[in-house]
Formats: sequence, structure tokens, C-alpha cells
Amino acid sequence: MPTTNNKVEFLVKPGGCLSGRIRVPGDKSISHRSVMLGSLAEGITEVSGFLEGEDNLATLDAFRQMGVHIEGPEKGRLRIEGVGLHGLKPPGKPLYLGNSGTSMRLLTGLLAGQSFDVEMGGDVSLSKRPMRRVTDPLKTMGAQLETAPGGTPPIRIRGGAALKAIHYDLPVASAQVKSCLLLAGLYADGRTCITEPAPTRDHTERMLAGFGYPVGRTGSTVCVEGGGHLTASSIEVPADISSATFFMVGAAIAEGSDVLLEHVGINPTRIGVINILRLMGAELELGNEREVGGEPVADIRVRGSRLKGICIPEEQVPLAIDEFPALFVAAACAEGETRLTGARELRVKESDRIQVMADGLNILGIDACPTEDGMVIQGGTLGGGMVESHGDHRIAMAFAMAALRANDNIRILDCANVNTSFPGFVGLAAEAGLSVTEG
Repeated sequence: MPTTNNKVEFLVKPGGCLSGRIRVPGDKSISHRSVMLGSLAEGITEVSGFLEGEDNLATLDAFRQMGVHIEGPEKGRLRIEGVGLHGLKPPGKPLYLGNSGTSMRLLTGLLAGQSFDVEMGGDVSLSKRPMRRVTDPLKTMGAQLETAPGGTPPIRIRGGAALKAIHYDLPVASAQVKSCLLLAGLYADGRTCITEPAPTRDHTERMLAGFGYPVGRTGSTVCVEGGGHLTASSIEVPADISSATFFMVGAAIAEGSDVLLEHVGINPTRIGVINILRLMGAELELGNEREVGGEPVADIRVRGSRLKGICIPEEQVPLAIDEFPALFVAAACAEGETRLTGARELRVKESDRIQVMADGLNILGIDACPTEDGMVIQGGTLGGGMVESHGDHRIAMAFAMAALRANDNIRILDCANVNTSFPGFVGLAAEAGLSVTEG
């Protein structure tokens, strides 16, 4: 079983600013889905801009093990020979998905409708993450599956189940659960509908439509009819707004910064970070707005700003759920108090992002008080110190950017998993002006 070297550390010297034109890697969520739907399509799908991070490579490897021929990745390009909805083959061993919760949750829905048995596992972090949120509704569809005690991985799925369509009201806004059930719905008898309590990222729906599969939406409910087929397509993956967020926040908090982030995906279900930073007073502009492959993209220019603390609107939380580690750093550098509520989901990410970020900010001299579903942060002066990322890629990159406003070195432990979403982060950040080294 693969192991991760958790000895990687970042050492970041204080001060400086960010500048230049920056192109961050491709969108992680869209990269996952391009492999999944391309593999299930009929014909050859060409993908450009694919994120060659460990999470996405885990998805790619899983489909190769299930008989899909995929060429690449080569400089972000893939050539996928789709096998159709019913063309996957049983893997010869359990699928290992590393640290990728997206891979496991979406694949659980997709594999629930296959004719063969399969088992999925992951690393220590993934093995602690809750899976009942997908397995429970799948069982109501007729899926035959089981987890470890406590509802965590590994997940074992018995093939040959006859899935039936359901109408499911999501108890918590979650794009992963919604996508899981939509993928299961492709194999179900009837029309599967999911109603969400708040908007979540809609990459699955957009990409299904791009592959010619009808998707219905009425208000907050999205539906698919089982028994259709997917037709191969070309996909251009935009730059990942979650990765761009670290540079957006770094530029906003550091006086004299001026960065232009190129070709960033600005899907309406993902722009919470833009909305929140603007509410905090960030000088942030969108330019060259266009649509590529069904996804809106833009160039984002951010200059150093004087941020102010805010009460973050709860309706923005699902639109920025992965960006909060960086936004907590922005709040630490803002004038006054920032208050976040309605974000309990952060406690079950790659780490408990509420507690881990609060602990790290406290070490750096910031008054950050975790709550059950959020945090209260008093803006102040960042000091230096040693912080623990707990193997969470977004925690590590957020604290790296905090050094732009610190008065001493910040050492960040356990940073190997940055490669799950942002290979090359240290080099790109150093090129932009961050004094960071990896050891």
C-alpha cells in the first residue's frame, strides 16, 4: 500500500509581497469528473489542463484498473478511450484512493450500479472520513455495500444490485453527495432527483450535459433519468479557484502586492471566496470573462488591500467550503472581528479544519476561537512559530501565505499532501515573491 512521506516541511520567512502573472494548476473537481465521465462515455475523450495531483492520479489509476485505456497525463493532456456505462471490468485488487475523499464518494455511487464486486480504501486520513452520507441514501436505492464500523472506509460494494430511483433531500449541502447520487442515478430504474438546501458546485451536472446526458433542474432540485448513454467530448479544465485562493489571499493581505491569476474557473457555485474577500474590502477585479467547455472562466487581479473583519454570510459558506483555511488567514490580518457560522462541514475534511486552523493561528499570536460550526477571529499581528498542518494540503498552503504578514519565520509540519492538489506550489509561490523553501 502506498505511503506518504509526512516529513516534508515548509519554512517561510516573513514579509514581502506577491506580484506577476500566475497560472495555477487545473481544477481538481473538474479533473476528477473528466476521468470518470470520459471513461463511461462512448468514444474518445480528449482532456487538457488536467491536474496531475495525487488525488486525481488516484482516480485515473482506479479506472485503468477497471480496464479503461488512458494515455497520459502529458503536460495536462489525457486521451481516454471510453468503455460506455456498462463496460468497466472488475479490478484485480482493492482500489487504493490515497487521500481523495472526492474519488471515494463519487466512485461509491458510480460503482454501486456495476455487475462486479469492488473494495475501495485509502490512507490513514481518508480512512477516518465519514461515508454514511453517501452509503445510507445509496442503500435506499438498493445498493449492496458495507463500510468499516463507524461508517468509515474501506467500502465494499457487491455487484449486480438492481438500483431504483429515489428523490433525496440532502440534509447538508454537499456537492460530493449530490454527485454520488447522480452517478448512481445513471444506473437506476427511473428518475433520480436530489434537492439541496443551498447551492453547491455543479460541475457534475454541467459535465453530464456536455457529454450529451440530459440533466433536469427545477429550482434547487436536479434530476437524471437512468438508462441513457454518454458521448465522448473534449474538455478544457480551467485553473482551480481553490488553488488560486492562496494567491488571492496572499496578495490581499500584503501591501504592495499585485497579481493576475489567469484562466481561473469562476463557476457560480464556487465563487464564495471572491464574494467574501470583496466584503472584507479586498481590491479584486475580474477580467477577460468567457466560457470554456461549459465552465465560466476569468482572469483575476488582486492588489494589496486593507481588509476589515466581517460576519461571513451563511449563504456564502457552501460556495467557499474548501477556501476557508486561506480565508481564516485573511481574517487574522483584517482589522476587527470576523465571525463564521454554518460551516460544520469543515470538521470532517482532510483534517478538522476549524480546530487545526484555530490551533495554528493561536500559536502565531492570533485570538482565534473555534465554535461548533465555525470560528471567531480577532484580527491582529501575526508572529512566527511552528504549526502543524496534520497532513492537510490546504492548511499547509494557508499558513505559508500567512508569513507575508508575520514578523518571524513560520515552520509548517507535515506538508507532503500539498501534492494532492497543487504540485509545484513551492516553486510557483517563490517565483511570485513568497520566501518559502521545502525540506
